[in-house]
Amino acid sequence: MAVIEAQPMTVRMEGDFVVFLIGMRINRFRSLRRWWPVFTAMPRMIKELEADPSLGLLHARFHPGIRNFVLVQYWRSLEHLQRFAHAREHEHQTAWNAFYKAGGNDGAVGIWHETYVVRAGDYECIYAGMPAYGLGLAGTRVPAEGRLRSAKGRLGA
Repeated sequence: MAVIEAQPMTVRMEGDFVVFLIGMRINRFRSLRRWWPVFTAMPRMIKELEADPSLGLLHARFHPGIRNFVLVQYWRSLEHLQRFAHAREHEHQTAWNAFYKAGGNDGAVGIWHETYVVRAGDYECIYAGMPAYGLGLAGTRVPAEGRLRSAKGRLGA
């Protein structure tokens, strides 16, 4: 069972990092053969990334839904993310090529992503009454004490 931290916690990250959101939307449930390969590709990629920390993934969490599915990822750098996405030897290229070869734009499934490059110190977070979560699993959790008790203080303002 997850340990609930009663004390408010925040996170310290060394240097810049990237938040990458990637998701899919099932537009036609009956087109199982179109969306199922997309749905099953992501766990294979995460398994590959978790097996080799040098690839740059810091943490990932899947958020399931009925029609929409989102995977939140934290990366060491934009370069790590792009290197993984474009390397032929990694799972991503295989999945991406299969998606387009099977007619990826027929509307049965939608895919999307958003990439945010976060500069050192240009973020803040708070976790109260929570187990380690989100950025708290990608960086170093520290007590939100003193100037770290407020969002303004955590942002160094």
